[in-house]
Amino acid sequence: MRVSLFVTCLADMMYPDVAESVVRLLHRYGCEVDFPELQTCCGQPAFNSGYQDEAREVARNLIRAFEHSDYVVSPSGSCTGMVHHYYPQLFANEPEWKAKAEAFIEKTYEFTQFLVRVLGVEDVGAFFPEKVTYHPSCHASRLLGIKEEPQVLLSNVKGLEFVDLPHKEDCCGFGGTFAVKMADMSEAMVCEKVANVCATNASVLVGTDMGCLMNIDGRLNKENKPMRVMHIAQLLEEGVKRGERTGD
Repeated sequence: MRVSLFVTCLADMMYPDVAESVVRLLHRYGCEVDFPELQTCCGQPAFNSGYQDEAREVARNLIRAFEHSDYVVSPSGSCTGMVHHYYPQLFANEPEWKAKAEAFIEKTYEFTQFLVRVLGVEDVGAFFPEKVTYHPSCHASRLLGIKEEPQVLLSNVKGLEFVDLPHKEDCCGFGGTFAVKMADMSEAMVCEKVANVCATNASVLVGTDMGCLMNIDGRLNKENKPMRVMHIAQLLEEGVKRGERTGD
């Protein structure tokens, strides 16, 4: 199966190890992964700031980059949600580009969604003997409906003790440009999120979006509250390696 990696800006510039974990896990299940170098941003920052013409040009570039891909997989529910829900709106008055956007949408998946729904993988053979809680990001859960997939994958990790996050549906306060425009409100939201995360007494917080994880991790560090923050692809890959070493 041929898969193209839509790396996203945050993974490319700040969390390349997340993208590497995604690629290695996809290789594990027989996927041939390529990386179209034409890709840039999905256009979400411009779109959310009201610059629809600029966002449209960026979106055109992304569609061109993956025009010949069979499947497109991204480690971000936020960027995938932008493609799925707002590209048709961007090209509503351009029939040719709307058709191209819809074809792009049909083959574009968030990582856990692709692993579970397309590849049919629910157990990667991971061993991760730690207490873990999970933050369901707004875009992944609300725009894409990704709720069961991460939970299924985590439930099959041997040794993992899962603890539910109180008020897990609440936003972490990042919201891309929202955190800049509404800094005080954003800070109040992430403080509340961190209090709930710490209430679980988990040693690891896991999620599917680097933006949320970056925001929560930054607040945890500012409050000197030690907790490991990981993208789910990192946890699964590390768990696979642990399992191979221990035989579990």
